[in-house]
Amino acid sequence: MQESEFNIQEIELIINHAFREDIGSGDITTNNIVPKNTLAAASMTAKADGIIAGLNIAKMIFRKLDENLEWNPKIIDGDRVVKGDVILEMKGTFRALLTGERLALNLLQRMSGIATETAKYVAAVKETKVKILDTRKTVPGLRTFDKYAVKMGGGTNHRIGLYDMVMIKDNHIMMAGSITAAVEQIRKAVSSEITVEVETTNLIEVKEAVNAGADIIMLDNMSNELMKEAVDYISGRALVEASGNMNLERISGVAKTGVDFISIGALTHSVVALDISQNIIIK
Repeated sequence: MQESEFNIQEIELIINHAFREDIGSGDITTNNIVPKNTLAAASMTAKADGIIAGLNIAKMIFRKLDENLEWNPKIIDGDRVVKGDVILEMKGTFRALLTGERLALNLLQRMSGIATETAKYVAAVKETKVKILDTRKTVPGLRTFDKYAVKMGGGTNHRIGLYDMVMIKDNHIMMAGSITAAVEQIRKAVSSEITVEVETTNLIEVKEAVNAGADIIMLDNMSNELMKEAVDYISGRALVEASGNMNLERISGVAKTGVDFISIGALTHSVVALDISQNIIIK
């Protein structure tokens, strides 16, 4: 993660919470066995093929434990590794390398797993105009990391939260009385710079969303054939997002319907961590 990619204060809050959770008042095992000034070297190695994300997060964790830690990454976030590749090397106090190991690996493995899975979907639609989107289906408190990892895998971030984009769904429509009424209420209440997206499940709703002036129309849980009809009807009058039950087997066919975006909750809600190991050598 590059410093320009995130709010440093926000990341500090997340890491500080992780420290309270895992280290608390101190690593009583390490601190009572390892002499304070014992130096060591460590390396992290990929145990599986994938895309790496979260290196600077790992560095921040170790640097909080040893401000003089020597950090020598062999790659940068977004790079592809194969099993056996050395990801980074570092030198510092044995205590810091041992105490920070699990925190750093937990985040690095999760983020790299997200980046790796995202890259598979991006590759599956590379011959089309489609952008792969993430969702809000992230671990509470870790959304900044999860969405950054999606970007490192070549994906595109959808809305960050409930505050930066309008998403009108079935319950909103039920309350407003119709798609048209819901869009009208929103347009009167929020800045014109805010994107308005409407979820639809059939062609009748698609037509109403187009006529209501939605910026993006989500085609939710539609068949590929129905999505193609919807895209043809919309005909560039709004951007189109496909969503619901997306997987690698289906994604290429969905992309060929002409949609602009495909959103995939599984990128972040069903993460398979990338296997990464740390090895420490006493100096």
